Amino acid sequence: MASFISGAAFGAAMFAAGFHHPSVIVAQLKFENFHMIQAFLTATATSAIVYTIAEKLNYTHLNPRSNSPLGLFSKYDGNIVGGGLLGAGMALSASCPGTLIIQAGAGVGTSVFSLSGAILGGIAWTGFLGKLINRRAKSADLKLDVVPVGEHLGLSRTATLVALETVFTSIIVLTTLTTPAAPEPKLLGAIGGLLIGSAQAFSILTRRSMVGVSSFYDEAGQIFWWILSGFKASSKPTSLRNTLFATGMFSGVWLLAKAAPTLVGEVVVETSPLLATLGAFLMIIGARTAGGCTSGHGISGISLLSTSSMITIASVFGVGAIVAAGLS
Repeated sequence: MASFISGAAFGAAMFAAGFHHPSVIVAQLKFENFHMIQAFLTATATSAIVYTIAEKLNYTHLNPRSNSPLGLFSKYDGNIVGGGLLGAGMALSASCPGTLIIQAGAGVGTSVFSLSGAILGGIAWTGFLGKLINRRAKSADLKLDVVPVGEHLGLSRTATLVALETVFTSIIVLTTLTTPAAPEPKLLGAIGGLLIGSAQAFSILTRRSMVGVSSFYDEAGQIFWWILSGFKASSKPTSLRNTLFATGMFSGVWLLAKAAPTLVGEVVVETSPLLATLGAFLMIIGARTAGGCTSGHGISGISLLSTSSMITIASVFGVGAIVAAGLS
């Protein structure tokens, strides 16, 4: 139940922040406005502070996110490749693994195609792609690395946190003052980010863990193969916690949209059904390759000062911007 309620809080916060608008994703990748970055950085900065307090109080302890090695060219190659696929998929589908659930709850037209593509990605990942990558990692004896970014820079955790908060706050203030506001939503990106950060705080309080969405598609794939096997015990999903979280997200958005329909606003569809399906498929493969998405690696992973998360998100926005420019 905690996962469902936490998901509902996160979904409602994302919806109130305007992430059901496909234009928010596209405009950010094209650098036309900075609503997404403002909300993203505010939510991450808030999450970092909330987690630090919870850790100091011995309420919870979470390790930085590990790398996702493929054994190709770097111990972070899975984060780079996966992040690139995730970014390309975001540009094509005008969504991300979390926002497409928000779009579905708000009734955005292309969300049915995006969600279908994402679930197909989860089916492909759990059916064969994930197994191939895991076998390669085991055969190459690849090591996981959970070293926080501060250690690479020779900084203490406190110094790294202060640096992160300073840089993020500077970017938020600078872009708010000097760049045009998004046509939709009307809410300032920083305010939306505070709402999302509050939902993160609720997740830490109720579950002692942070938000992340892409694992839901992994579970959806496991459920598909379990049904296809005739419900064999050996194929049964090990957990449905992420499915409960995603269901809570959808429910939170749907209920808030019904209670406050003005929050929906004027939704402009930014992609075709074909691109929505293909893009969502790619971004789930990318997210699972990288070990997380813009929620798990971004808002949560960066707030834990994870090196792998910062590399993943840099790859997401780098490749996403290139693909978005190519689609213009």
